[in-house]
Amino acid sequence: MKPTKDYNPRWSADSYLAQALRRIGASEAMKHLLQASYREVKFELPLVRKDGSLAVFHGYRVQHNHSRGPFKGGIRYHPSVNWEHSHALASVMTWKTALMDIPFGGAKGGIDCDPAMLSSSELETLTKRFIAKLGPLVGPDQDILAPDMGTNAQTMAWLYDAYSQGQGDEPAVVTGKPVGLGGSYGRAEATGRGVAMVAAWAAQAEKLNLTGATVAIQGFGNVGSCAARFLAQRGAKVVAISDVRGGVYSGDGFDIETIIHSKEAGGKSASILELAGRGEAISNEELLTLGVDLLIPAAVGGVLHENNADQVKARLIVEGGNLPTTCGAAEILRDRGIPVVPDILANAGGVTVSYFEWAQNLQRYRWERETVQQRLEKTLKEAWDNVQKKAEEESLSYREAAYTIAVGRVKRAIELRGF
Repeated sequence: MKPTKDYNPRWSADSYLAQALRRIGASEAMKHLLQASYREVKFELPLVRKDGSLAVFHGYRVQHNHSRGPFKGGIRYHPSVNWEHSHALASVMTWKTALMDIPFGGAKGGIDCDPAMLSSSELETLTKRFIAKLGPLVGPDQDILAPDMGTNAQTMAWLYDAYSQGQGDEPAVVTGKPVGLGGSYGRAEATGRGVAMVAAWAAQAEKLNLTGATVAIQGFGNVGSCAARFLAQRGAKVVAISDVRGGVYSGDGFDIETIIHSKEAGGKSASILELAGRGEAISNEELLTLGVDLLIPAAVGGVLHENNADQVKARLIVEGGNLPTTCGAAEILRDRGIPVVPDILANAGGVTVSYFEWAQNLQRYRWERETVQQRLEKTLKEAWDNVQKKAEEESLSYREAAYTIAVGRVKRAIELRGF
């Protein structure tokens, strides 16, 4: 599940933005404002390990744009976390929140660590040290944190606790928290649920019957597994899934509920092949080129690139992960007539329900699960309808239409505020 060796996520993010800037006719000054980050922070995080050794990690936070509201974005724990990843994903969040028309800007950050190699107590110490270093740069009206790769509800609970020690009880500083600490019902599965919703609408638009449609999902973490579950409930047949160690394929499809249950019941260390209990072992690279109706890359970025885009056989691609398709690959896929629903639309369910959680925390009032789900579907459907209409009217790809709408909204916000 690796991108090309020289993959740089910022190249893709900047390329998609540059295309949108040309389409909306932005001035040179406006281009600079939309490309540059508002603030970028890096700091050291020393940690005394349980064995007494000293390890030094690095924390990052890139606050890209807050013209439409406070910064918003995930905290990622992964060895690949650096300036380039943080900047690229912060800008993606700016366009994602704008496309959803929710009052946030974009940010991203994290720690260059492998959480699997750290104990729970070490992770807690590192997490609370991270928020202590960020200090006054975050807050409910400044920069709201959320989970991402390598972090979860427990991580958010630690961040919330550390922030509240110095600032008073402020649950809205973090979203994706446990429900018992002010988290929202439906937040944990929101991204995967949104991927399934958008995939269903895109399939209908592309004259693809989702009932019985074959699906391959690269990445069976929170997003991939939830998307698999909701697609299976809609009648799709998930025939291939994978994790970082590889994948499994079965033309008869898999019982997704059983696999998820086995994983949650103590099988997190087991491979996908072991959890599935049957099927043919395949690599992550092979999964991307299977002859399926729907392909969902829901893992790391840059997995669809110039060297494999011409081998993709899927009829429709819906991006569950962030920046899984390089700009070069996007052009190849478009020329080949394979529609791609971009990440800023397809996986926006997470930030949408994070917005709902933030609003609930500010009101100190919790919504019912059904209310969250209904409002999520309404928000995503409006965004999908806008993108589809723009794509049809101007003969654009879904990605081009999405970026044109999103960048145009941020541009307009900057003009209204003045600069």
